[in-house]
Amino acid sequence: MPEKYNLHIIIAEDDNDDADVICETFNQNPNFGKVSLVANGEELLNYLKDASNENPDVILTDINMPIVDGIEALQQILNNSDLKDIPCFVYSTSINPSYKEKCDILGVKAYLIKPYSFEAFAEIPKTILSIIEA
Repeated sequence: MPEKYNLHIIIAEDDNDDADVICETFNQNPNFGKVSLVANGEELLNYLKDASNENPDVILTDINMPIVDGIEALQQILNNSDLKDIPCFVYSTSINPSYKEKCDILGVKAYLIKPYSFEAFAEIPKTILSIIEA
């Protein structure tokens, strides 16, 4: 792995506590130079459609969010020719197999289960990097 990337990740997370922890783990990882946060799938889609925003290098989204959930947002992202090549990852507390199946069909790079400790959250950036590099 190169010593340091300068990746921009956008995270869609509606839970404030989880958002704080996941953003902190990416901010502490030197391979991520910019961390953007939105609260739901609609905000994620609006961010990506806004021409003044540069497309992120990575998308990480929760599934169960208000307004537009993660699956619906991913469907729109991965069916958009300008966005479909951005590696997308899901992290959720849900172990519902139908969610994972939908993500697999869409081409999501990985379905990660939300951990319960800060130390385990810190593994998420490393996991994402290892998958991107593979």
